[in-house]
Amino acid sequence: MYVQVVRAVKPIPNSNLWIGERDNSIKIIQESIIETVNKHPNAGWTAAQIPYFANYTIAQFKHILGVKPTPWSVLTGVPAKTYSRSLKLPKEFDARSEWSHCSTIGTILAFVVIFKSWTMFVIMRRSRSLWLLLGIRRCGVPPGSFLHPFQHVNDLLACCGYMCGDGCDGGYPIMAWHYFVQNGVVTDECDPYFDQKGCKHPGCEPAYPTPKCEKKCKVQNQVWQDTKHFSVNAYRVNSDPHDIMAEVYQNGPVEVAFTVYEDFAHYKSGIYKHITGGMMGGHAVKLIGWGTSDAGEDYWLLANQWNRGWGDDGYFKIIRGNNECGIEEDVAAGLPSTKNMVRSYGSALRTAVV
Repeated sequence: MYVQVVRAVKPIPNSNLWIGERDNSIKIIQESIIETVNKHPNAGWTAAQIPYFANYTIAQFKHILGVKPTPWSVLTGVPAKTYSRSLKLPKEFDARSEWSHCSTIGTILAFVVIFKSWTMFVIMRRSRSLWLLLGIRRCGVPPGSFLHPFQHVNDLLACCGYMCGDGCDGGYPIMAWHYFVQNGVVTDECDPYFDQKGCKHPGCEPAYPTPKCEKKCKVQNQVWQDTKHFSVNAYRVNSDPHDIMAEVYQNGPVEVAFTVYEDFAHYKSGIYKHITGGMMGGHAVKLIGWGTSDAGEDYWLLANQWNRGWGDDGYFKIIRGNNECGIEEDVAAGLPSTKNMVRSYGSALRTAVV
């Protein structure tokens, strides 16, 4: 049970921060930052050399941070979900183990060279939440008894247009959810993440512009519109940690946007808090759980999309409860519709529900 209230939040900084000569010449991975973090008595996390970003300049790193500040007129009109304090929540929670039959929850892709972060999570929540809509959450359905079609971000990135932002130059997470409601998003089977040679889409690599909206499946015998899947709603979650935890516990992972600083690029393990370095821009990630460290620090557990060579196998933890880097201010989500699912995956659905 929940109530909806309208609550404006402070927008995150513009991802298109001014880029000067320093940004084009200095690498994002810096030994001085690693040393500062690792010698800080209260850091609580470890910084390290990240091979994936070894050749990235600060300007190139800023380019992959795709969350733009959402206009106030949009934020004030979006309902924020809250939950009753009577809802009992566990002290620790990990959506990967809670719904182990849903492989997309723990998926880590190299989206850093392909798509903007503002598109990423809208795609990855759909298949998990369908279980809840069908009333089979916690049902123990055996793995393999249900298909999990992965939605393709190229549809959002290329076809949403100004409604969602500026494609490879950044976008608004909540508007991506609205696009999911109004237009739907095609499956990865229609427009595969990898082609037959194993190559990725060029997407938003600095050398490429925003992909064209072709509205045509790359796979033979599939019709673009017939592979669309939809969300029934798009909403924000109130910034109180209890409400965020309740939403994840009830409906699955949520999308959170936060401010990235230079030191975050160096994260390897531990519970992140900003220690040093300048502001880089806004970024969106997938919040999948929470817990408390042995030292008594509450944290959020999140999945990034900078491949498994970054962070703790692609994941990271950040301090919970004090809105570190704005992590609790901009939480977006939605629940998917079963529209098209019975037609496309009818036999699998019947097997799962029986």
